[in-house]
Amino acid sequence: MALFGVCLSSSNQSPLLQNHKTMHCPKTHLPTAIIPPPSNAGNSVSKRSLNLSIVAFILSIATPTMKGEEENIDELQRYTDSTEGFTLLRPSSYVKVDKAGATVLFEEANKGANNVGVVVSPVRLTSLRDFGSPQFVAEKLVQAEKRKESTKVVELVAAIERSGYGNLPVYEFEYKVDSTRGGMKRIFSAAFVTQKKLYLLNIAHADKPESPLDGNTRLMLEQVLHSFDAVSLT
Repeated sequence: MALFGVCLSSSNQSPLLQNHKTMHCPKTHLPTAIIPPPSNAGNSVSKRSLNLSIVAFILSIATPTMKGEEENIDELQRYTDSTEGFTLLRPSSYVKVDKAGATVLFEEANKGANNVGVVVSPVRLTSLRDFGSPQFVAEKLVQAEKRKESTKVVELVAAIERSGYGNLPVYEFEYKVDSTRGGMKRIFSAAFVTQKKLYLLNIAHADKPESPLDGNTRLMLEQVLHSFDAVSLT
């Protein structure tokens, strides 16, 4: 399950980009490693810590034991982890599974490649902006994804910033990737930093030429993306 990624294709702009600042970029996808920009010594350790956290998320998504609350909302359910401090909507048909590395992971029944996962990791940053802009992060993610041997083509679709709980900066990314493992996929990702923790959401769904992602499913996944936010810790 890959993490961030995004660029804006010249046509068929997604509802994801409406009412947000977007970025246009060359065809690329999401990564496996992120290289922090040159910085002073004081910030290098924190950025390196964030970099490693994102890399770990991209490499694997797992589900340590955790307690969460769910609230039905039509075809989506509200999932809230008040211990880790995040909330999101998830497809009600997806089932929770365990996989090393993720805080929580939901998969579509019999279609594990379609999934929604969250990873929470400690970092030394106080805000995602301390690491860089959405465009900067997207570029690093794309570069890392392109270095993966399995990646054939990556196309960045969008990189934006929105406000979350308490005006918290939340970065959102969208991209398409074609690889020797799983073929064409559409990836939606979101990230924020609060309470010295990095929160990463990754949504992956098959988007093959013979069975492209349909409009209704896309809108549902975008709802999941936009719903990812922080909550008060208990």
